[in-house]
Amino acid sequence: MFRNTRARAGNDRTGLYQEITDKIIAELEAGRIPWVQPWGTAAAKAPLAMPQNASTHRRYSGINVLILWGAVIGHGFTGQSWLTFRQALALGGNVRRGERGTSVVYADRFVPEDERKRARESGDQAQAIPFLKRFTVFNADQCENLPQDIAAVAPPPPPGMIEPQAEALIRSTGADFRIGGNRAFYCPASDFVQVPPPAAYFEPINWHRTAFHELGHWSGHPSRLGRDIAESFGSKSYAREELVAEMAGAFICASLSILPRVRHADYIGSWLEVLREDNRAIVRAASAASKAAEFILGLQPGVDQAAAAAANEREAA
Repeated sequence: MFRNTRARAGNDRTGLYQEITDKIIAELEAGRIPWVQPWGTAAAKAPLAMPQNASTHRRYSGINVLILWGAVIGHGFTGQSWLTFRQALALGGNVRRGERGTSVVYADRFVPEDERKRARESGDQAQAIPFLKRFTVFNADQCENLPQDIAAVAPPPPPGMIEPQAEALIRSTGADFRIGGNRAFYCPASDFVQVPPPAAYFEPINWHRTAFHELGHWSGHPSRLGRDIAESFGSKSYAREELVAEMAGAFICASLSILPRVRHADYIGSWLEVLREDNRAIVRAASAASKAAEFILGLQPGVDQAAAAAANEREAA
């Protein structure tokens, strides 16, 4: 029975991974990058921000960020706040009749009772089954009678506060961060980041996206998050790490309300190759990107990094 349960759970996970991966591949093939949404254009009515649960105020992470950003743009929602059907009721509101929700995912492990019994009888350690569960959330725009503070769309931050906030975050990391030269890169052997000066960019705001992309790589050093960052250009591991750093940069920019316009279209081909070969790659990369972003954001004074890391672990696939 335990084997049957494991097989069933494995099939469910595989189907969900494939469904998510197919959607991401379709976006990339159409020339759209799911983690670079067209914020600030006519297609985007919502402010740039990380999606969050309007009831718990917990921000979504990993692949759920891409899923919910896509839904906000695709449906023209005006905010980044989400609720389950029951949460809307608990807040005194309700989901409007006829509205269709958005499926997000939750990853965890559980030990079936028959496996607990087997372990007790044999003296072995009980084996947990990993599972990927989907559940449905609704944007606050799809609800009515919600409290005003939830239903209201948050105004964008003052333009003058963006760059200083980003620069303060870079300082707070303590990274060996060098400005100069004519290319951006992270050097794992010497553990430093180098980025050209903002004046080298056609639109200086794009400098921030590049800076946080390279700091995303920096977070993977063995003394930090310990990702595989030493592979050579053109390898699949390199393409996977570029996915992580690219999404980490997007997540950090969204957290700081920075709206760059950098597009790394030259990487799309290598990303597609990785996704077509492994239907779990995008979920894993998005999870790793959230961990990288939260690690970097957690280095700001007064941020509880342990709590942020634990939240990401609960949602990691």
